[in-house]
Amino acid sequence: MKKYTNISDIKNFPKAIQEAIQLKKNPLEFSALGKHKTLGLLFFNSSLRTRLSTQKAALNLGMNPIVMNVSGDAWGIEFEDGTVMNGSTAEHIKEAAAVVSQYCDVIAVRAFPTLTDKEKDETEQVLKSFVKYASVPIVNMESATAHPLQGFTDAITITEHKKNNKPKVVLSWAPHTKALPHAVANSFVNAMQNMDVDFVMTHPKGYDLNPEIVGNTPVIYNQADALKDADFVYAKNWSSYSDYGKVLKTDSDWMITKEKLGDAKFMHCLPVRRNVVVEDAVLDSENSLVIQQANNRTFAAQWVLKTILSNL
Repeated sequence: MKKYTNISDIKNFPKAIQEAIQLKKNPLEFSALGKHKTLGLLFFNSSLRTRLSTQKAALNLGMNPIVMNVSGDAWGIEFEDGTVMNGSTAEHIKEAAAVVSQYCDVIAVRAFPTLTDKEKDETEQVLKSFVKYASVPIVNMESATAHPLQGFTDAITITEHKKNNKPKVVLSWAPHTKALPHAVANSFVNAMQNMDVDFVMTHPKGYDLNPEIVGNTPVIYNQADALKDADFVYAKNWSSYSDYGKVLKTDSDWMITKEKLGDAKFMHCLPVRRNVVVEDAVLDSENSLVIQQANNRTFAAQWVLKTILSNL
């Protein structure tokens, strides 16, 4: 694997899940693999789990992580080619990516969408510019349309906690106070499409994701019908795709409650707004897997970095 920018970069998904689970048993087994190697973590947006878990993964492999909050600490970066740089940007991505590549053996990038310009967001300008102009492997720590580290994490978590060979997994839209990106939902859909699960999505009308990502995945607009007999319920908010970036519904009808969940396991990528997305009774119950998911972020990232390092 030369890079990790989307779920599709993992060619044997079931095997990767099992190898990541094995890493948990002895996290330091490959601590010499990254010796004298540097991981550059570039954050254009805020982070807690992604930042700490990816740093921890790098340290487990013997790497030296360097972290930079690009938006606050670096020169403004220009991503358009041929532009006259007489505005707020002081450095072009061509030089920035080339320079960082001299300091780092692997570069990980986190950059959110605008949620105002669908076409521009779907070009993945920031992520793909680093892929184009950097001379070292790139890892996606969440981009405009994808969060493959989270999707891989979620697949690991379901595999660990499933009680039957083909569990029913439901991705349910949930309310939120503001417009959120589609990246986590997109990558969760991609991950489930690569697993042997009975996977369905449920959300209000108007919140369909990109049809190219959804594909043949069943979509049920009645949440109660979708949740029936679920083994895992993944709650996530996202803004409208068709009416791009807009919030069409804000009431609490779709909040996950203990009554709705039943005996299913609850999942969420975190951070989560209590009693908006999901009620306390769910998060504080034994059915909640959110802490286990967060722990698995380290081993998803560690598998990715280990695989990339093995190909350097």
